[in-house]
Amino acid sequence: MNSIIPGFRMLVAIVAVVGLVSHLAGAADTPYEVEPRENVEYGKADGVPLLLDLYTPKEAKRPHAALVFIHGGGWSGGRKEDFRGLAAKAAAQGYVSVTIDYRLAPKYRFPAAVEDCKCAVRWLRAKADVLGVDRRRIGAVGGSAGGHLVMMLGAMNDHDGLEGTGGWSDQSSRVQAVVSYVGPTDLMAEYPDVSKSIVARFIGGSRDKMPDAYRRASPITYVDKSDPPMLLFQGTSDPLVPYEQAFRMATALSQAGVPGRVEILLGEGHGFSHDEMQRTLAETMAFFDKRLAQK
Repeated sequence: MNSIIPGFRMLVAIVAVVGLVSHLAGAADTPYEVEPRENVEYGKADGVPLLLDLYTPKEAKRPHAALVFIHGGGWSGGRKEDFRGLAAKAAAQGYVSVTIDYRLAPKYRFPAAVEDCKCAVRWLRAKADVLGVDRRRIGAVGGSAGGHLVMMLGAMNDHDGLEGTGGWSDQSSRVQAVVSYVGPTDLMAEYPDVSKSIVARFIGGSRDKMPDAYRRASPITYVDKSDPPMLLFQGTSDPLVPYEQAFRMATALSQAGVPGRVEILLGEGHGFSHDEMQRTLAETMAFFDKRLAQK
């Protein structure tokens, strides 16, 4: 247990920084008034209510594109409120936005978190008419463990499984654009020892003992030509996720012909400096504006 504490604390600290930057980013003048709703139940798994916070733009032209924000925290920490500021800003720009909680390790191990994220996307589609959401235009963005989870949403097809029993099984869990901040892409690869502990906590054992689960939990396993555009940000000085992870995903996406971009930030860690955070947040919204534009 002691081996996980330093990395876990670092992840939680980064989540807090992202949340603060998101809050500051949302303070600018915005075109739409936003209607927030907290603690909306989007499903239920193992008897546990799954909750999200919903941000809806008032008087914006319908149907809206939608964004799902997924927090980090080593799959065992963090909370939906960490992305509250950025989700509200996205709603003010015309997106129906949700920031979600999901079941956390070690009580709930893989694939619980993946199943819950998929359920949230299905909920958005099930409620699309009420919310004014365009079912064909849903994006997902997350950081760290949340970055991993949004890449799972992007890379997995419905037939790949891990849908869970949270609800809305008649809806697709696919998304149409993905942005990942420092998310791990291939759990079969080498990691620092502290990261091995964090991943083992999420999966329920070591890579040597559970190789199939590690493959199934890796976004890179599912990459194919049907995947949506992805934008990945990764720092070269990240102590938890080696930047080679981004290269691996870039190679897989390129070979499959998936559009998008992988941006390597020299000298940045598992969390970015203020200027780089502001710049990448702006690039994130520009990416969604382009990729989720109404056809």
